[in-house]
Amino acid sequence: MATHSRLVLALLLASSMGAAAQDTVVKHVAAKPISPASGKQMYVNYCAACHGSDGKGGGPAAPALKAPPTDLTALSQNNKGKFPVYHVESVIRGESEPPSHGDKDMPVWGPVFLNMSQGHSSEVQQRISNLTKYIESLQAK
Repeated sequence: MATHSRLVLALLLASSMGAAAQDTVVKHVAAKPISPASGKQMYVNYCAACHGSDGKGGGPAAPALKAPPTDLTALSQNNKGKFPVYHVESVIRGESEPPSHGDKDMPVWGPVFLNMSQGHSSEVQQRISNLTKYIESLQAK
């Protein structure tokens, strides 16, 4: 199975609510195609397991990762009040590796979206743009 046709969706499989990180298992499952029209729906399906539904990095799979997920709500705050659109798009595409992801715990979405979109680059751009806009909407005020 090709790396680009698979997607790492982190799912917690813990023995109890208080399970330690070493008891957490990250399961690799196929990406479910979600409409490119909804940045929120893509976020919930592709990002929230690690970054949390609120974007702060506390998703259910976060304890299993080598480095904590980025707090997506602080991107503007950490960039002098301006949302770093091009950097976020670059990270989603896999063209720029954020330091917090260290050894690539985060999936490279560009090839996954390209496969999902059956090679239609305009749909890939729509996915990345709408997902980026949704992440922008999560910024702390």
